[in-house]
Amino acid sequence: MTHRLAVGALIAASLVPLFPVSGVAAGEPSPFGLWARGDGKAKVRVARCGADLCATNTWILQGTKGEKAGDVLVMSVKPDDPSHWSGTAFDRQRDLTYRMTLNVGDQQMTTRGCVLAGIICKDMGWTRLKGK
Repeated sequence: MTHRLAVGALIAASLVPLFPVSGVAAGEPSPFGLWARGDGKAKVRVARCGADLCATNTWILQGTKGEKAGDVLVMSVKPDDPSHWSGTAFDRQRDLTYRMTLNVGDQQMTTRGCVLAGIICKDMGWTRLKGK
């Protein structure tokens, strides 16, 4: 495996979670809005972008390598059940596609991004932030 793929897998999993393109039913956890990454190095906003969803870095801790504010992860996913989604994510900055899953709750979520047929995977926790 190349270093580029390993770094890309880690960043994709940590950059943003995946969310369904369809609307979120009342009473179900909403993936849209602002989220803080569990390692404290990034904040993202998840919103619709055409037929997909985009997670955009709104803040990156100074000195974090390979990431910057404004980076976007384009997500194509479908719900498996109300709290679990799966699909793919395309990282424009690295020109890589990842297999990803998301488990979302009201205030917390976990993402998992994988490359090389699931050989290399990374999990990341997220906390919902207040604001729009």
